[in-house]
Amino acid sequence: MHTYTDYLFRIAYYYVKDSHMAEDIVQDVFMKLYCSNYVEQGELKAYLSRITANASKDYLKSWAYRKIKLTEKLFSKENVLHRDRLVHQEELNTIDKAILALPLKQREAIVYYYLESLSTKEISELVERPESTVKSRLKSGRDLLKQNLAKEEWEVLLHD
Repeated sequence: MHTYTDYLFRIAYYYVKDSHMAEDIVQDVFMKLYCSNYVEQGELKAYLSRITANASKDYLKSWAYRKIKLTEKLFSKENVLHRDRLVHQEELNTIDKAILALPLKQREAIVYYYLESLSTKEISELVERPESTVKSRLKSGRDLLKQNLAKEEWEVLLHD
């Protein structure tokens, strides 16, 4: 649990956009692993990733998700005195919000590729889609991010 909790939480969070629900999903994943008759057939990390992704998708299809309005802020702002760190954090939050605003299929590809450093082949195995589909989702995700972030003014770039 100590090894994979943060990794699985990030996966669940980028699916459901709710930290409390992501924690619940990760807890359920570990309960499923404990109760299952898991036989080491491959890498445990990949197995847990698959269960987490499926549990997150199941939640997104659930009645509860469709009926409950998410009111929690995506990211809490820290009181940071150092201006550059604050600007950097603000810009990271902007990027995170732009990623979370992507449609699920593109968001999934972007998160696995850039944040989890998986190859397109690994992603295709994880989401059970052809590698060419993953590549096209990455391209469309990048295009949407570029379009959504083009209107932002990046202070870090202005001071370089």
